[in-house]
Amino acid sequence: MAQDTVPHERPAAPSPPAGDRPPRRTGPRRTGWRRTPAAVAGGLLLWPAFPPHDLWPLAPAGVAVLTLALHGLGVRAALLPSLAAGLAFFLPTLSGIIPIGPDAWAGLSLAQALYFVPMGAGIALVTRLPGWPVWTAALWVAQEYVRGRVPFGGFPWARLAFSQTDSPLTAYAALGGAPLVTFLTALTGSLLAWALLRGPLPAAWARRLPASRARRSGRVIAPAAAALAAIAAAGAAVPLPASGRTVTVAVIQGNVPRLGLDFNSQRQAVLNNHVQRTHELAERVRRGELPRPQLVIWPENASDLDPYTDPAARDLIDAAVRDVGVPVLVGAVVDAADGEHVENRGIVWDPVTGAGDHYVKRHPVPFGEYLPFRDVLTKLITRFERIPRDFAAGDRPGLLRLGPARIGDVICFEVAYDGLVRDVASAELLVVQTNNATYGRTSLPPQQAAMSRLRAVEHGRTVLVAATSGISTIIAPDGRVIDRSAEFVPDIQVAAVPARTAVTLADRIGALPEQVLALLALAAVGAALRAVTRTTEGA
Repeated sequence: MAQDTVPHERPAAPSPPAGDRPPRRTGPRRTGWRRTPAAVAGGLLLWPAFPPHDLWPLAPAGVAVLTLALHGLGVRAALLPSLAAGLAFFLPTLSGIIPIGPDAWAGLSLAQALYFVPMGAGIALVTRLPGWPVWTAALWVAQEYVRGRVPFGGFPWARLAFSQTDSPLTAYAALGGAPLVTFLTALTGSLLAWALLRGPLPAAWARRLPASRARRSGRVIAPAAAALAAIAAAGAAVPLPASGRTVTVAVIQGNVPRLGLDFNSQRQAVLNNHVQRTHELAERVRRGELPRPQLVIWPENASDLDPYTDPAARDLIDAAVRDVGVPVLVGAVVDAADGEHVENRGIVWDPVTGAGDHYVKRHPVPFGEYLPFRDVLTKLITRFERIPRDFAAGDRPGLLRLGPARIGDVICFEVAYDGLVRDVASAELLVVQTNNATYGRTSLPPQQAAMSRLRAVEHGRTVLVAATSGISTIIAPDGRVIDRSAEFVPDIQVAAVPARTAVTLADRIGALPEQVLALLALAAVGAALRAVTRTTEGA
């Protein structure tokens, strides 16, 4: 993949007719703003690759267009196009934040777009190196590595991997997790850009090039196509076992009185809805309409009345669990032991012994479940008064015994974090308890469901997603959707699913692929900087 100069960057030999003449070469700083529209086009192409549109081929296409826009630019010239591409991508992709407030949506989108700036500058640098499609793809992994960790624990939403949950690249998650899927998605796009830069040229342009360059240009498409076909074929060959001992599970979606920020203003109604659906499940089992489940999953926030301190809430939950006769994982908000914080819990509720073991959400949402800089921000933004107390973070993974199976529980947007899900992947079933009522009928619930599908493949586990208002879903270990609810309707899902203990290669090697690829990106940027420095000193 040795680099060749872009055709229009070569000085004109004899001038071709005006209609065939390539653009005049300009300096990198002058060309940066001219590349911005192309960079915006690349960002916009990325957006519909994600749910709810699910046009996954547009992800590598967007990477290709953005790479072409940045190719050959200087570092400074790459900054504006990179930021513009980030905004063009994140503003529509994160539009589900708008119910929180347009300012929150714009602020979060801008914050995420800023991560594209160093990545874009890095891409502009490494395209000077041989093999640059590989280094470009590694830079996408490095960008997501940092974005998913800094600040406040990061925000790993809208990673390239999460656009590829039903594509030829999906199975790679079982080998190297989400980072490998991101790498291969970006590599596919980078190879497309490389082929376009070195591919067949208009005849008038080709006559101006050395014969060797003209011959090479006609021989690039075939190897590029072969490389892309090999990536897709290898993905199809990755085994995705879905066998295991059978466990019958039930997922309850009770629904909420209303969507938006005030969805839980009627906390009693939310609890009543989930209690009622569980009684309905028990009745339908008695009538023989549904098989008897061995465990039941309720969503996050199913009870925002603390069942430890509210006897009426405790009695309602206890009666529903005793009626269905099997353990239920109950999502509840409870007072923390210090009396100052609250906890977001998944509680194992046994039909005989009542409330037992529990998981406390380890990664509360900043500015949603806890408020950094509380004293300052509450004076500036009155909306933050809706967070009267901060949620305390749990200190152990959500590995719980629920009836016949060991489950791994993560709560809401924790499913986007590789490490948090990996910590519970030794369980036989994975559970995602979530509450999407604030973001109902936006892009965020289907995006979260897509993440859950990728996690199923990554860890070879059945994933049970229980949402208060949707989307609830049961996903097989190979990523197939067994059942999926609509939004803002009550739903009861019952299915016999495999409970597995075998680990995937992704489980064995953990975070290593992401770390190696991020270091590879840094090394490539360092090599490109040294090459630029030597060139400058030589001049």
